[in-house]
Amino acid sequence: MKPKVAFICVHNSCRSQMAEALGKLFASDVFESYSAGTQLKDQINQDAVRIIKKLYNVDMNKTQKSKLLTDIPKVDIVIKMGCNVVCPYLPSKYEEDWGLEDPSGKSDEEFIKTAKIIEEKVKDLARRIKNKEINLEK
Repeated sequence: MKPKVAFICVHNSCRSQMAEALGKLFASDVFESYSAGTQLKDQINQDAVRIIKKLYNVDMNKTQKSKLLTDIPKVDIVIKMGCNVVCPYLPSKYEEDWGLEDPSGKSDEEFIKTAKIIEEKVKDLARRIKNKEINLEK
């Protein structure tokens, strides 16, 4: 069985959504991707939607929506996107914080930079899971 990975932040509208989309795109053979937060937004950040569509041809408006922590299944791995406030808590066997700046309200270049960092981190996470560098035997 593939481990379940939750990408979490407060609003579940930008970074965590981008990570869910890129997790599904680049690592679906290794883990299941989910994203969630403690507050719902009416829609995913449309700049993030546009940039992910432009870079990866994935339309997050069609494949994803803003979700609460209670809307996703029990997960094995929690990835915090980088909260400047208190990060949401979700029980898991393994957790890390990627410490990413929120690009909301910033330039396309910032969104592209964030998407590329998330892509690298998703691929690295998949590699570490595959190589059993992350202990999920708790």
